[in-house]
Amino acid sequence: MSTRPTRRPAAARARAELLPSATVASLPAIAVRSNLAEQAYTQLKTEIHDFRLVPGDRFSEAEIGARLGVSRTPVREALFRLRNEGFLEVESKSGWYVRPIDFDKLEQLYDLRVLLELASVAKLCARADDAPELDALKTAWLLPVAERLADGLEVGALDEQFHATLVRAAGNAEIARVHWDVTERIRIIRRLDFTRGDRIDATYTEHAKILRAVMQRKPDQAQLLLKSHIEQSKAEVRKITLAMLQQARAQLAR
Repeated sequence: MSTRPTRRPAAARARAELLPSATVASLPAIAVRSNLAEQAYTQLKTEIHDFRLVPGDRFSEAEIGARLGVSRTPVREALFRLRNEGFLEVESKSGWYVRPIDFDKLEQLYDLRVLLELASVAKLCARADDAPELDALKTAWLLPVAERLADGLEVGALDEQFHATLVRAAGNAEIARVHWDVTERIRIIRRLDFTRGDRIDATYTEHAKILRAVMQRKPDQAQLLLKSHIEQSKAEVRKITLAMLQQARAQLAR
């Protein structure tokens, strides 16, 4: 008597056959939507940073979608991501708007940044060996004046790396994580410090002094230089921010 293999019911076979193909087919759509949301997020964040979207500006999801050529779902993902980062807010009746710059909050964030970096520099100076992470900083900042970068965006990115590397090299991953979160939240004004040539030159000079003090294991000097550097940068970007806001509002009023 021959035995025949057990056959699955037709419905089960259909589910087994359809599920893989349906899953595969859905992946490109998910990837496309995610990519569109990322593009919308990047574009809107750039406009906020460049004061093309000024604090107080109001808009709807439909307006943003039409302007960027993106459907509602990825636009909403981008907007809520920016809201979670503190750049936008939404009201049930009046829609979305760019949050005013909260200078008191920024002051607190800068205070936290100072504490984190001072503690990291002290720990870094106490290391028995040379932190390998500092080699890249030497290459970027200890160089002749003629070889310095002049592009504000490039110097701004290098500046973030300088401070983040000092914190990371101290060896506390949790401090590094919190420090990077602070960096993300103050970037909207911090990068304005590199829109002027004199501030770029000052950054190179001050970074070099801080780095040499760290390499020479002089924690008090390194901390003093670092605190002065951050405080001066904070004061400068506040002045620049207020001036740019005034200029942006004047252009919108025309």
